[in-house]
Amino acid sequence: MSNNIETAEIREVGKDEIWQDRKHHLWFPISFTKYSIENGRIYTNSGLLSSREDECLLYRVTDITLTRSLGQKIFGTGTIHMNTKDRSTPVIHLENIKNPVQVKRMISNLIEKEREEKHVVGRDMYGASGNMSDAEMDFDCDDHDLDE
Repeated sequence: MSNNIETAEIREVGKDEIWQDRKHHLWFPISFTKYSIENGRIYTNSGLLSSREDECLLYRVTDITLTRSLGQKIFGTGTIHMNTKDRSTPVIHLENIKNPVQVKRMISNLIEKEREEKHVVGRDMYGASGNMSDAEMDFDCDDHDLDE
């Protein structure tokens, strides 16, 4: 069998996988939501009869937050929330995963590694001009509006 179909590479499950887990209920990983990190990407697979796979490049993650309720602390799980610069998935939630503190640290280190490898600097991700409209920007730097 060919390794690609119409120049699209086939992703083999388990190959080059750095981390994987499932959404837990209590401490049981009995869910149809799976999370994995491989090849510089975060994958979220959900569903049984109809399924969905979301993918986000690690270097596009801009913020990571860990939340843990009392129940999650008791059962050793937590939820990681990641804000991204990805239009299709602006927020990724890794819900009720085990060892959340270690996973958050691992993801943070992987993000920095990916940014270094791809030579992505802060201004590429956090540029102030990204939140301003053309009308608010002063292109000629004369401190006057465009219509003056």
